[in-house]
Amino acid sequence: MLGSTHGTLTTDFRARVEACGETPRTAVHSTAAPSAEDTVALDVSGRPLHADAPDLDRFFRPESVAVIGASDADGRPNTGITRQLIAWAERVGARLHPVHPTRATVFGLPCHASVADLPEQVDLAVLLVADPLPIVEQLAEAKVKFAVAFASGFAETGDEGAAAQARLGAAVRRSGLRLLGPNTNLNAFEKFRDDLDGPAIALITQSGHQGRPVYTLQELGIRLSHWAPTGNEADLETSDFISYFAEQPEVGAIACYVEGLKDGRQFLLAADRAARNGVPVVAVKVGRTETGARMAASHTGKLTGADTVVDAAMRQFGVIRVDGLDELQDTAALLARARKPLADGVVVYSISGGTGAHFSDLATEAGISIPTLSQAKQDELHQWIPSYLGVSNPVDNGGHPVGDWRGRKIIDAILADPSVGVLICPITGPFPPMSDKLAQDLVDAAEQTDKLICVIWGSPVGTEAAYRTTLLGSSRVATFRTFGNCITAVRAYLGHHRFTAAYRSPFEDAPRTTSPSFRKAQALMRPGQQLSEHAAKQLLRAYGIRVPREQLVTSAAAAVRAAGLVGYPVVMKASGPQLAHKTELGLVKIGLTSASQIRDAYRELTDIARYENVPLDGILVCQMVERGIEMVVGVTQDDLFGPTVTVGLGGVLVEVLHDVAVRVPPFGEDQARAMLAELRGHALLEGVRGAPPADVDALVEVILRVQRMAMELGDDLSELDINPLMVLPRGQGAVALDALAICH
Repeated sequence: MLGSTHGTLTTDFRARVEACGETPRTAVHSTAAPSAEDTVALDVSGRPLHADAPDLDRFFRPESVAVIGASDADGRPNTGITRQLIAWAERVGARLHPVHPTRATVFGLPCHASVADLPEQVDLAVLLVADPLPIVEQLAEAKVKFAVAFASGFAETGDEGAAAQARLGAAVRRSGLRLLGPNTNLNAFEKFRDDLDGPAIALITQSGHQGRPVYTLQELGIRLSHWAPTGNEADLETSDFISYFAEQPEVGAIACYVEGLKDGRQFLLAADRAARNGVPVVAVKVGRTETGARMAASHTGKLTGADTVVDAAMRQFGVIRVDGLDELQDTAALLARARKPLADGVVVYSISGGTGAHFSDLATEAGISIPTLSQAKQDELHQWIPSYLGVSNPVDNGGHPVGDWRGRKIIDAILADPSVGVLICPITGPFPPMSDKLAQDLVDAAEQTDKLICVIWGSPVGTEAAYRTTLLGSSRVATFRTFGNCITAVRAYLGHHRFTAAYRSPFEDAPRTTSPSFRKAQALMRPGQQLSEHAAKQLLRAYGIRVPREQLVTSAAAAVRAAGLVGYPVVMKASGPQLAHKTELGLVKIGLTSASQIRDAYRELTDIARYENVPLDGILVCQMVERGIEMVVGVTQDDLFGPTVTVGLGGVLVEVLHDVAVRVPPFGEDQARAMLAELRGHALLEGVRGAPPADVDALVEVILRVQRMAMELGDDLSELDINPLMVLPRGQGAVALDALAICH
């Protein structure tokens, strides 16, 4: 690190949307909404395409503050909090008004008996009361803009607490004020150093203690501008603060500790705003495991969401997800303060061949490119480095050159290479005076270049002058303590700038009106039912997705006629609304080539269905499509994000390998292709062992058509599973051989 060691629309919103002339159809998962007089831009499923960043200036820098329940009595918890708030108000230049029904003064300040007695309209009210609900209506009458509720005992405690929190949230929405909490703390009122310059980190945490490592970066010269401890998020949520921080000119990066997202859609809109503004968002999101999800829910009472969907949504919108608090602080600090890379090339420079090779292996495995330096550059470096040492990248100087004038020459020569954007120097342990000279040369070079220089100081002691004074004293060198944190941060740094350079908001291109396919599809939906394969394929046809030539028949004679029309060989399958796994029941016959086989297959399929007591709407006689790559494309409903689109290897492989990629609509062609690139089996689409390349363009088109279906049908479509989707050789398209659709 730089200078460091390390589902449903709410009633209110529905009314406001309808007031704008639109009728929302599906889950929006939103509580914050525009005012009735605003024009709300909606996508085809009635979800907002944009969210205004809340104006939180008066929250972080109020002109006047009321402390409800203020105290100066010895031994009372509220006394310490009141004292801290008085000090904070002085720092931000706010007038503070204590409120308590039985006190005339608090810490020498005039105390008011109630909110109604306040001498002026206040910007922020801090509620030091066990039950904030009765106070909210008083604050509304006083036209208070913001409030903070510290009280616990809400959604984090279970169903009864969740009901109490719902009542509090409803009261807040009626009041017009914005509330932080409940179950929050004093982190927003911490003392931030004002003697540090450069871009700052804005911090968002749902657990205050988890933000301490980032907060203490100030002691190492890293500027912190804000801290939002969101707690249970009855009103203000993580997304609100991301949107706000992304608009603040002093914020260079946003660091988040997230236990659960309140509103998936709002989170994506906030991440989109940050991406459009080029502000990196780095997040620790707990809930990867069942245990982690359960603990997060007990702490904040949020839905953690299916982690694979959360992970995919974050990548899709450029949120950098890290695993630990040490990675959070190192990555956020680097992204906040490092300048835009001039090139993607990373050079590893060390005094030990073993160190350079070790680091390069780890970095390459993590996806960082360690390109070979040109022969001309290698020849230049060998002016100062013995010829028997490798300088192709990693660059091994052998040790001695760093102790004299040659050390700086080597560093400058590497940085002068136009293909180099990052120089990383792992120093596994102190070896004065050479390590002192190396550290100083790196710091001096950093002051004269726009390229990023990273140092890993591997000493477990950390008291060495080269580290404490030289490296940490530099605002230009990124100093880490571990290889892993350096690799994580540099990968995020390069990835963030590649992402933002190419980023185009998917909300800009999201469809605003339904397609002609929508009306056809609506007529096919059966609320609360699973569609038969035949009906599900009709749904696909409505959206222009190709299916095999086929006919639904109800007699053996009709099956023989259908086979002649479809063309031999054919596949025969039972079709009914309760059939999800036909193969396991023996209800699929393939490779039929004669009328006698057709008649026998028809009789056998209907007998099995009768024996298994499975109702049928008929037998499908289908064109047999053999040559291609079996894929699966599907739609599921996520508790946080609504409809999601999945693609993966099809057939039985989807169950065996779980090789799938997920995206949350809306997304464009670039993300559809990125989904395919994420698959471990992606090489199959490119052609292996003499097989021709698959028609990837046709597969991408199917993914985008399925996305359109998911957006337009919304939560009316609980699930869609096209498996297999046979992707034919390049130029021949893709055919949905089977489909399952479940209506809500």
